[in-house]
Amino acid sequence: MKVLVVGATGGSGRPAVEALAGRGHEVTAFARRASAVFGDRAGVRAVDGDATVPGDVGRAVRGQDAVVVTLGISEPPLRVRLLGSAGTALDVRSRGTATVVAAMREHGVRRLVVQSSYGVGETRDRLPLSSRLVFALLLRPQIADHERQERIVRGSGLDWTLVQPVYLTDGDEPAALSRTGDVDGMRVSRRAVGGVLADLAETHGGYGRVLAVSGATAGARSGALPGLPEPVGENGGGPA
Repeated sequence: MKVLVVGATGGSGRPAVEALAGRGHEVTAFARRASAVFGDRAGVRAVDGDATVPGDVGRAVRGQDAVVVTLGISEPPLRVRLLGSAGTALDVRSRGTATVVAAMREHGVRRLVVQSSYGVGETRDRLPLSSRLVFALLLRPQIADHERQERIVRGSGLDWTLVQPVYLTDGDEPAALSRTGDVDGMRVSRRAVGGVLADLAETHGGYGRVLAVSGATAGARSGALPGLPEPVGENGGGPA
């Protein structure tokens, strides 16, 4: 498969690129500084560009089989809340996703996997009280942009899946998926989420679904995705 990862240098984007490339897919890593991170990585085509610029995105989307969107702001949340973002637009998630959706429609690319956040949309009422306070006081503008992003995805007419991870860490917590919004704890590793994004890019069927991603309970295996459709083609390596 040919898979484009938009936001490829972020905390979840990098492991998604690595997982896909490790499985033999042709991966295009798209970010403002993608070549600095992936320029020498075998099996990865690094494309520097801005996700909110239609020309940049259109060139990257053309010819792909699937697109994974992992846009976000890498700056500390408290700084962003008090001073705004120094290097990334606060609405990068919604603007970038809208640009990707338009390019996918133009070039006939159907499969879209988008990382959002647990506590957005239909999981909003499932947040514990402490997380609701964090969302309200610290992350309100970014969560509002996630809400706009999800509306764009749902109205895209594409074969979409929304992925809603809980709090992301740099640890080794494995991932567990839930279609109902139930989660096993509020921490999961970025590496595990990247693996989930790669798994979903490989699958066909089960579109129009929101999947919550949390840390797996003891004994659960990272990357085990019960109930998902089979990968595209033999071993996920090509079209069905």
